[in-house]
Amino acid sequence: MVERWTKERRREHTRGLLRKSAEEVFARKGFEVAALEDIAEAAGFSRGTIYSHFGNKAELFLAVIDEQRQQFLDGFADVIASFEQLDDLDVDELAARWGALIEAGGANRAALGYEFTLYLLRNPDARERVATQREETARSLAEYISEGAARLGGGLSTPALDLARVILAANDGVTLSSLVDGAAVYRPFLQMVVSHIVAAPQ
Repeated sequence: MVERWTKERRREHTRGLLRKSAEEVFARKGFEVAALEDIAEAAGFSRGTIYSHFGNKAELFLAVIDEQRQQFLDGFADVIASFEQLDDLDVDELAARWGALIEAGGANRAALGYEFTLYLLRNPDARERVATQREETARSLAEYISEGAARLGGGLSTPALDLARVILAANDGVTLSSLVDGAAVYRPFLQMVVSHIVAAPQ
C-alpha cells in the first residue's frame, strides 16, 4: 500500500530539500555571499518557496544549523553506545568511529560550524536569540557524557558540562585541520577527552 502524502508530509519534504540545498550553498559560498536564488535553484523551487517556509535567509540558516546540531548529538550518542565497559574503551577504535561520524558530514559540516560562529560574532541579536539553544546543546552533550561514563563503570575527573563545552568548541577545528592538512587528529583529541574518564571508586 502506497503511503499517502499528507499536506504536512509534503511540507516537511520541501523543507528538507531546502535545508539540504542551503547546507551546500552556505558551506560553499558562506552565509553573507549565499543568495536565496542559488538555494532555491539548487532545490528546484522558487525563491518564494523559501520565504513561505522559512521567512528569510537567516531563518533558513538557523534551521540548517539546528539540524546539524541534532545530527551531531545523535551521532555522539551512537558512538558512546558502541562501547560496553571502561576496559573496552579503545582510543583507536573510538577515533575511527568518531572520524567516520564527522567525515560522513564532509567538509560542509565543519565549514558551516565556522560560518555559524562568524554569523553570531557579527550579529549580537542572533547570538542572544540562540544562547539558550547553545546552552541546551552543551547540557545535552554533558548528559550523554555523564551517562556514558556511568554505563561504562566510570566517572569523570572534570565536570561533564566543562568537558562538553570543550568538545563543542574544539570539534570544528579538529575536523577542519584533519580535512585541510590530510592528517587526522581525531585520535589525540579524543585521547585528551577520554583521559577525563576515570574508573569509579570501588
